[in-house]
Amino acid sequence: MTLFVLDPVLCHKKKNPDVPELLRGKTGRIYGNLMSLLTVLKGLPLAYNKDMQEDKEGVFDTVATLDGALSLLAPMLKTMHVNKENMYQAVEQDYSNATDIADYLATKGLPFREAHEVIGKIVLYAIENKKYLLDLSLEEYKNFHHLFESDIYDVLAYKNVVNARNSIGGTGKEQVKNQLIHAEEFVNQ
Repeated sequence: MTLFVLDPVLCHKKKNPDVPELLRGKTGRIYGNLMSLLTVLKGLPLAYNKDMQEDKEGVFDTVATLDGALSLLAPMLKTMHVNKENMYQAVEQDYSNATDIADYLATKGLPFREAHEVIGKIVLYAIENKKYLLDLSLEEYKNFHHLFESDIYDVLAYKNVVNARNSIGGTGKEQVKNQLIHAEEFVNQ
């Protein structure tokens, strides 16, 4: 069975993200196999039944899909070049840190649902005025709510946004270090 129509030698020489796009597309198939298996298992009363004949096809398909995906992903990761400057610019020119504004207002005492309404208005205002959240002046923020202070810019800085996700498996620097340590321990077992 052919799962990918892509030459792995050529795929990592291309500039566009074919491999990640194809792999992202495969997640639906894998999730579908999982849901199928969970549905079969949920229907079992207390022991093995003939229903279990239906568990293999999805499992084998998932293993084959992952095998193909990993054989393409490894060379891509090994040879790809990350342009950090473009990445930094991209995260400064979007609205992905909007939720951090709601968190900011909530820590200052505003109920989250009200804070969410405020950020909706701020993002709409920024889009209409062709600005990004870090481009807005403190006065513009204060027009939306009196709780804004100059520390909003620290909260919205991309490094602080990333590091604010410090729960297990999060993007915070310490969490990433912990995951790398666990991965290395797992590989070296």
